[in-house]
Amino acid sequence: MKFEQKNLVLSDGRNLEYGVAGNPDGPTVLLHHGTPGSYTTFQGYINDEFLKDHFVLSYTRAGYGNSTAKPGRRASDVVADVTELLDHEGRGSYVTIGWSGGGPHSLACAALDAPRCRGAWSVAGVAPVDAGFDWTEGMGPENIEEFALAKQGGPEYEKAIEEMGVAMANATPENLQDLFGGLLSEPDKAAWGSPEMLAEEAADLRHAFSNGAHGLHDDDQAFIHNWGFSVEEISVPVTLWFGDEDKMVPPTHGWWLSENIPGAVAEHRAPEGHISLWFSCGSEIWSQVATLARG
Repeated sequence: MKFEQKNLVLSDGRNLEYGVAGNPDGPTVLLHHGTPGSYTTFQGYINDEFLKDHFVLSYTRAGYGNSTAKPGRRASDVVADVTELLDHEGRGSYVTIGWSGGGPHSLACAALDAPRCRGAWSVAGVAPVDAGFDWTEGMGPENIEEFALAKQGGPEYEKAIEEMGVAMANATPENLQDLFGGLLSEPDKAAWGSPEMLAEEAADLRHAFSNGAHGLHDDDQAFIHNWGFSVEEISVPVTLWFGDEDKMVPPTHGWWLSENIPGAVAEHRAPEGHISLWFSCGSEIWSQVATLARG
């Protein structure tokens, strides 16, 4: 499945890149890619059967791909962008899914755009940095170093982000797993084992960094600062998927979110990692989304 690529000039003059797929007569599902990524991220994970009955919008967050950067953005800022997008496409109510770094953005819609946003999923999504536990414990060494530098700021951090951007912009199927290094658990390495999946993931990264590393920089800063909302404000249904073999977003994040979002459902899958979760549980995730979207 491929998304049809589109662009929208937002009211503040920025460009928002996005893709559409599926049935325009079906309920609307909004996708938030991870960190890093673009509107193409979900192409290898979405169920083709799901698209027969749903209209799917997948956008590229500010600073990635062809979406204009918005320096200093917070997680909550995404709500204004996606509201304009939904209006432009003539869509009403929706449900939303965020993976990894997309998790806070999915939760922002749940908190700040209800009742238009009728429910949200966070798949291996991060918790607020001030949640009261060791936020980076259990992460791979690359993430620990990156977030330490992000908090420190300054030339060393800026240089590190620029170098990561160059490396990701040159991703290939052959070097993809090396680029992620210690962030990939054994289940995740296995999930990314096929040449087709490696090629698709590498292409997504090349596109995400085709105009620089602004998106990665601004995601980092959004995560280590106030999100612009409290998860305790959420009143719509939220489901949290997470696994114990995740070295990008450890399960402590999922557990904390499940304990602090009112009524949240925790779908804990101990054997799964950050990526393998989709391969093992994707059909169940899309089934849950379909049930709420049609309700």
